[in-house]
Amino acid sequence: MKRYKVTVTTASDGTVTAYTPRISGKLHSLHYVPDGTVPYTNTVDMTITAEATGETLVSRSNVAAAFVTYPRAPTAAADGTASLYAASGTAIQDKPGLANDRVKIVLAQGGAAKTGVFHVLVD
Repeated sequence: MKRYKVTVTTASDGTVTAYTPRISGKLHSLHYVPDGTVPYTNTVDMTITAEATGETLVSRSNVAAAFVTYPRAPTAAADGTASLYAASGTAIQDKPGLANDRVKIVLAQGGAAKTGVFHVLVD
């Protein structure tokens, strides 16, 4: 497993777009750690996607505290029907895959010159 750490500081308007280096593997987890001195405001909105495809990995509004998330995506059969554990059961999900791609971190409403750290763990 590899960890990619990205420190992200907002502009004066509270927005920023940042990227990890290129990654290949399955996304295991994403950790957000607020800065101890100048954290984002409690209204920060986060949209985290795979750059090449735009696939949403994490989307949160009004984040007020650190978090850890383990993103999963629904799986499907070759014909596009959802893969289920039983005929009308729970959807089967898997870790999103990244192939020589970057994770794109877009923040809004974060406050001027505020900082946070994102840890992206990939299998």
